[in-house]
Amino acid sequence: MILRDPVHGLVSFEANEYSLIPKLLETREMQRLRRIRQLGLTSFAYPGADHTRFSHAIGAAHVMTRFVRRLQDIQGDLPFWQRLTTERARDAVSAALLHDVGHGPFSHLFEEALPKAPRHEVWTERILTDPESQVHQVLSLADPSLPTRVSELIRGEHSISYLQHTVSGTFDVDRCDYLLRDAHFTGVSYGYFDLDWLLRSLRFGEAESPDQAPPLAIDGDRGLPAIEAFVMARLFMFQQVYFHKATRAADFMLARIIERLRVLLLDGTRLPDVPPALTELVLHDDTSVRFYLEVDDTSLWHGIRSWQSVKDPVLSDLCRRLYERRLFKTFELFGPESTEAAYQSVLQTARDIAEQAGLDPAIYVGLDKVVLSPYDDTKQSLKVLFPKNPPQAPHQVSFLLGRLRGEKLEKTRLIFPAELRPSLLSAVNALRR
Repeated sequence: MILRDPVHGLVSFEANEYSLIPKLLETREMQRLRRIRQLGLTSFAYPGADHTRFSHAIGAAHVMTRFVRRLQDIQGDLPFWQRLTTERARDAVSAALLHDVGHGPFSHLFEEALPKAPRHEVWTERILTDPESQVHQVLSLADPSLPTRVSELIRGEHSISYLQHTVSGTFDVDRCDYLLRDAHFTGVSYGYFDLDWLLRSLRFGEAESPDQAPPLAIDGDRGLPAIEAFVMARLFMFQQVYFHKATRAADFMLARIIERLRVLLLDGTRLPDVPPALTELVLHDDTSVRFYLEVDDTSLWHGIRSWQSVKDPVLSDLCRRLYERRLFKTFELFGPESTEAAYQSVLQTARDIAEQAGLDPAIYVGLDKVVLSPYDDTKQSLKVLFPKNPPQAPHQVSFLLGRLRGEKLEKTRLIFPAELRPSLLSAVNALRR
């Protein structure tokens, strides 16, 4: 199979070890990812950001094939049992392709709006191990134990240490693709880094014992700038794209819509076009794999369009605003407002203003707090190799990574309807005096 990809160019799955990829792509579980946007509601801020989880899955699998080729090129000194065999390569590329198969509508936003429901990693494992899923059937037909091995790889578990974090780690194939892909489709340059050089700089480190496979390492002379660029690309993408104020406002509104659905469904209110999975997730925090797979962006947008006409004024108003992209506004709190006491004071002031305007303050006003660790190496201990010197952790030999390690990027914003902005800004400015 050969595909054209706007990010990676020609993408090939022609080798024998990748013969499962075309079959997996044809499954209904993978085809469902065509109907789930990679960046949720980010297209409200970046109109080009309409790419899907499906294209990202293909991109991640492609990056894994390149990763596999690099490791096979440098594994000559390893004993056979530690090498990346055809079977292990098949497992790794299958895991890369399937790592997001459990995502719900609007990507991470859906699970954030349903905090007690299973997360997408759990749904991925359920889909892989469900005998009724086509993905499971394709995998198990090739090898009855393959669904389990793929699930373990997605969780970051494998007996070969250098494969443990290829799908979910600090420098995994998931991040290598989504940074480049999201930068391409949002039209920004922040997410670009030198993937070619990063892969070319991979080495094997020193095993902890003779009976263990070696971990991955990076060539210090060549690879350290690529690692630094990767970390900075991720930081800038979060700052400029993933934490964009319009996206966060839209996310806030959708979460409030689902919260209002919960209240109405618990009261026994009958609402049109509520997918069975959403009803069960709202009422019982869980649902079946079959029902879950019926929910995608299309079904949720269909519901939002219908709920504009319901009798409940709050639900209809929220849905109408989101459907027409009349987003809530945001006000970033920093400086004198960057304490919890100040946050709560501003929040209470905003809620008082909302109540005076006839809006439910618990629904229409809130604080949005986001946190990012720019460089967290707790998931993956990638070492940097220099000639005639012991291996070093990246933060030990990089000024940039040393400064970023353990730091956190935090943003706190007040979110509120646009019509409250004049009164609210006046009140906040008064609090500053």
